[in-house]
Formats: sequence, C-alpha cells, structure tokens
Amino acid sequence: MSKPTILFVTGSFASPNFYDNIVKLVTDKGYEIQVVQLRTVNKKPGALPTMYDDASYIAALATELADQGKDVVLMSHSYGGTPATQAMEGLSKSARAKEGKKGGVVRLAYMTAVVPAEGVAAGGHLTDPDVPPTTGAMVPDADGWLIQPNPDLIADMVFNHLSHDEGLAAARKFSQHSSVSFANELTYPGYKDVPVSYLFCEEDECVSPKIQQKGIDAIEAASGSKVDVKKIPSDHCPSYTHPELALEWIISVADKAGEE
Repeated sequence: MSKPTILFVTGSFASPNFYDNIVKLVTDKGYEIQVVQLRTVNKKPGALPTMYDDASYIAALATELADQGKDVVLMSHSYGGTPATQAMEGLSKSARAKEGKKGGVVRLAYMTAVVPAEGVAAGGHLTDPDVPPTTGAMVPDADGWLIQPNPDLIADMVFNHLSHDEGLAAARKFSQHSSVSFANELTYPGYKDVPVSYLFCEEDECVSPKIQQKGIDAIEAASGSKVDVKKIPSDHCPSYTHPELALEWIISVADKAGEE
C-alpha cells in the first residue's frame, strides 16, 4: 500500500499554524501533509480575494504534487470544503491519466466542511431556515474584510468542547477573511470525480449537523455514490479539541486512499 500526500485546506479566518498540532501528529505517523494558506485569509491591500482565487491556488499546489507522481488526498475543514471542491476540475488521478499525466487527487475528505451543491455559495449553504442566524459572529470592516468582533461568542460557538477560557485563547488565533468568498457560487462539483470521506462532528454549533448532512446529501445526489461518513462527538474544530479522534480519521482516510 502506498502512502498518499495529504493537501489540507484550512477553514475561514484560519492560518496554517492553527493546525500545527495535527500536522505534527500526522507527520509522526509517516505521512506527508501540506497545509494551504488561503488567499482569502489575512487582510491585504487590493481587491478582495474570492473563493475562486482560493480554488486556483489549491489547484496549483495539487498539480505540483501530482506532477511529482504523487497520489493526493485533498482534505478540507469548514469553509475550505468549498474551494477544495471547486479546485478539482482535471485534478483527479483518472482525469490526469487520460492526458498521459502521472499522479493526481484520489480522494476528497471533508472535516465538518461546507460542501454546497453546484450553483450554491458557501454562505447560501450555511443558511438554515429553521435556525436564526447568529448575529455579531462576523462583520465586515470598511474594506470588506470580515472580522470577529466578539471572541467570547466564537469561543462558545466554535470551541464548545473547551472551557470558555481555552476557547477564548483559541478564538484569538483567528485572523480576517474576505467577505466576498462566501457569496461565490460553486461551479464545479468536484466530488463527482473521486471517492469522498466526511468527518461528521455531531456537536458542532458552527456548521450544524443539519448543514453537514445537507452537504453529504448534495455529494451523493451529484455523484451517485455513497459518502464514507465517520461520526464523532466533537465541536467544530476536532483537530484542535479532539486531535486523537481527528488523527484516527485522517489516517484511516489516507489508508483507504492508498489502497485505491
């Protein structure tokens, strides 16, 4: 069995170093893992970066790995599920083989991720008519960059499996995120191209179980294939709050991909 390379796409507001703990654990197991610095994270001058900018960058990184002959598991957390899906066009190992190219993406893996249907944006996917939106969680500044003005709210919503003080410390690691990215519609349902795994976090108060299931249903409807779902009792950031459970899932997904 070969070991694929894991290309990990972060959630909104999150820089790669937020995932340092899980990267070390995965690396210690002998797997190569690379974390993407999203273009939509961390405020910068100029036009607001879009979800499509994220997808283009993810595609470039995945292509670079594939051109080295590597099989790639494209794994994503939260918002990252949308650009990771968008990035898939022409990236699957089977698609590349038809062009005489080596390597490619062999599996998509979503960690309590935002996975919309084709034609739906991340923001639209997150809308639940039965649940009023959480006000004040994120608001745009004068330049259109989203900020989280209430870390206490983020602590209790995103890190509800930690104590409030621990969650507050974690929430303060977040940066800014481009507001337009949540309005960019998915135009390429890349989950049709490869097998899919999903880490379903049953106590997530950010991307609720209902929203997670909506994404799984969208994948299965578009692909005609069942999603490999693993359910765990976790909040929205399992790699941070339940690293042992996240690690177990990541390795199991990588092992499945290595057999494909």
